[in-house]
Amino acid sequence: MKTHDFYYDLPKERIAQTPVEPRDHSRLLVMDRFTGEMEHRHFYDIVDYLRPGDLLVINDSRVLPARLYGVKEDTGAHMELLLLEQKENQVWECLAKPGKKAKPGTKLIFGDGLLTGEVVEVKEDGNRMVQFTCDGNFYAVLDQIGQMPLPPYITEKLQDKERYQTVYSKELGSAAAPTAGLHFTPELMDKIRAMGVDFASVTLHVGLGTFRPVKAEEVTDHKMHSEHCLLPQETADKILKTKANGGRVIAVGTTSCRTLESVATFTGKIQPWEGYTDIFIYPGYEFKVLDGLITNFHLPESTLIMLVSAFAGREHILHAYEEAVKLEYRFFSFGDACLFI
Repeated sequence: MKTHDFYYDLPKERIAQTPVEPRDHSRLLVMDRFTGEMEHRHFYDIVDYLRPGDLLVINDSRVLPARLYGVKEDTGAHMELLLLEQKENQVWECLAKPGKKAKPGTKLIFGDGLLTGEVVEVKEDGNRMVQFTCDGNFYAVLDQIGQMPLPPYITEKLQDKERYQTVYSKELGSAAAPTAGLHFTPELMDKIRAMGVDFASVTLHVGLGTFRPVKAEEVTDHKMHSEHCLLPQETADKILKTKANGGRVIAVGTTSCRTLESVATFTGKIQPWEGYTDIFIYPGYEFKVLDGLITNFHLPESTLIMLVSAFAGREHILHAYEEAVKLEYRFFSFGDACLFI
């Protein structure tokens, strides 16, 4: 299976630069994953495709405003950091730009001194370990001075930071939003609950690896990035109950999907679990939990288009994407949604 098998042509103007308002007015491409039959609706119409007894599994991870713009203490030269992962108390692994200037011992100042940092180590892959210091709560300061780490294909400035968070996000830790959830409003969620459809949460902190292109020619040669995820007891119980009663488990987003399938693959069943997952789902994979998937449109030749192809069939997906381009759907993080069921 070649990476190029997952290529499609996407005109640049189809990449959404700003979100639709209100959230649930984005478009929704609904596809029967077995027949490939499609309908074109809006996200608020999702209620027409849900049944009492179904369960929607959401990822409650919250995006860190992890992009920091600062200066070097000694020269005043500009420096940009992107926080990747907290390693210990206020020591973070970061991407630094320009990297050459971020040598061990380099002192950095952010937000006019609200936050300072010192490069303590340069890792083999070029990432920097930075020790931060601030008065008060680190996350409160980050919220004040940090910028959202928007994907590289979004070039417009985001007016409202909350628009790159889901309305149900609560666990801080992602470097990118679990974007399928951006379409839900509190009112739509209430309407869905009133139908007898339940919600359950998992937490997967999205890493920047989600944007890493697949460079290997053969799909199976690609090394998947690893992300931290958690499936709590309450969610495991709800999934088992839904399955036992003949309901459908529908993942909101590829991150929820990867969490559920990781637990079922690694442990052989659905149960509470916490750990790192590097599960790579591509055609040929047999789904153990999912009955449906709500997701945005994904980049050509990405691991995510491979995942949706595994779920709904590569030819169905490429045909649906081709149609979506023709019908001027909006693509990627701030774009429209799909329901594969």
